[in-house]
Amino acid sequence: MGFVDVTNPYNSRQVRRVSLLPEDVDVLVFWTRDPQNILAGAEELTKRGFRFYVMVTVTGYPPALEPDMVRATDALSAMKELARKISPERVIWRYDPIFLSNVTGIEFHRENFKILAQNLKDSSTRVIISMYDKYRGSQKRLEGMERAGELRLFEAGEGLTELLGHLAESAGEAGMEIQSCARKEDFSHYGIKPGACIDSGLITKLWGLETKGKDKNQRPNCLCCQSVDIGNYGICPAGCVYCYAW
Repeated sequence: MGFVDVTNPYNSRQVRRVSLLPEDVDVLVFWTRDPQNILAGAEELTKRGFRFYVMVTVTGYPPALEPDMVRATDALSAMKELARKISPERVIWRYDPIFLSNVTGIEFHRENFKILAQNLKDSSTRVIISMYDKYRGSQKRLEGMERAGELRLFEAGEGLTELLGHLAESAGEAGMEIQSCARKEDFSHYGIKPGACIDSGLITKLWGLETKGKDKNQRPNCLCCQSVDIGNYGICPAGCVYCYAW
């Protein structure tokens, strides 16, 4: 039909129609936990004249935290195939949020990140990280698990600074640039620079397009350029207990 109707999550009576005609769209930026559908449609998107890149979140956390998440091996396999089709620069790995608990402690993240990064070597040139932020819904779920004895939550401590250095090192070994997402903290001394998901620099590099500057409607530390969000809350089937979006 060439358009999508987007409902304001805070006001269901407010609906905005957004054109999806190729001539009206500069770039499509996809966020996903499961890139298999995008992989299946990549050739069709290209045929129709869409410019796009894909950000895939793969954390490899235990099932208790991600009960219905696609298997990491399947997500990684799809990312590799997608990179062969559209180039590694257009397949961005997200390792976020970095969530600290008794089952996802510092050592877990060191080893887990390194394994995932090596799996994606030559299939992605960038990884974006962020720390877990406490949202009311997700925190309520996590604290409920803690009360039930299913989980023990950790606060970020001194070990976090050491971890960040290891993540940057592992990313470099896999040939990836590592960036942070919407953080007020400065991680640049670990080799982690502030990044943008909807990245004006990347868009210009890939397609020579000029963007309209920083999106003022996003969080203060978000560096994304202006865009239109057509996503909806509560539709992801992964059921991650730490997620803010359900």
